[in-house]
Amino acid sequence: MIKKIALVSMVLLTAIQANESYGTVNGVPITEEEVTSTLGQSGMNLSSLPPEMKNRVLDMVVDRKLLTQEALKSGIENTKEYKTQLEAMKRDLALDLWLRKEMKNIEDNITKEQLQDEYKKNKNLYTTPKQLKARHILVKGEDEAKALIKELDSAKDKQAKFIELAKSKSTGPSGKDGGDLGWFEPKMMVPEFSEAADKLKKGEYTKTPVKTQFGYHIIMLDDKKEAGVKPFDSVKEQIKNNLAGKKFEEFMKKKTKELRDTAKIELKK
Repeated sequence: MIKKIALVSMVLLTAIQANESYGTVNGVPITEEEVTSTLGQSGMNLSSLPPEMKNRVLDMVVDRKLLTQEALKSGIENTKEYKTQLEAMKRDLALDLWLRKEMKNIEDNITKEQLQDEYKKNKNLYTTPKQLKARHILVKGEDEAKALIKELDSAKDKQAKFIELAKSKSTGPSGKDGGDLGWFEPKMMVPEFSEAADKLKKGEYTKTPVKTQFGYHIIMLDDKKEAGVKPFDSVKEQIKNNLAGKKFEEFMKKKTKELRDTAKIELKK
């Protein structure tokens, strides 16, 4: 419904968007909407296209405009079908503009206090989950994993040694990157791995091999972000959109009921 109304709006407001810089066809300016419609969903801008492609797009616009002019010359505007559909499009446009006006009115009347109150009541909607940043060495056997831990224990620069061993010994795909797994939420990993990683402090590594379905891991924690609530300012617009949506839905239900209560409706079922 919304897409249809948006299309109706573009069709009926085409004359407002005339831009003679694109040229004319039989004296009629090519409009911005005609060019945008031809470019489709590509998101491209006509001025940014190479000359050959730009000319191709304009040629397509010209062809369509010529056909449109021919259709108008044929007297199609005088047909019953045309007039019926035009009236329907006008009604859709009227509804679309009215709905937008009411939505804007609701948005404009939302206060900062209302936003802050909504934020306080629904903080669970604006949280950031716990995240871990870790690297690991994965090997098949427990004895091999224990031997690598001993090497780490005797190393002066433990992180550098960990990276070296991950590159040379790890069978996991992250081995080539020094075992780096980047940031991840604990639930993204198998439970045994997540639990062991979460118990570590920054810079620590597991002193005993961690067994999972993939083999034996040695895990080093590079960093940790605890779960928290996003600052109000960072989610203010999101809250406003959500609140406006709820208020608009309430408004529509109330308005529809009021109209139904005072309308004469006769349905044939």
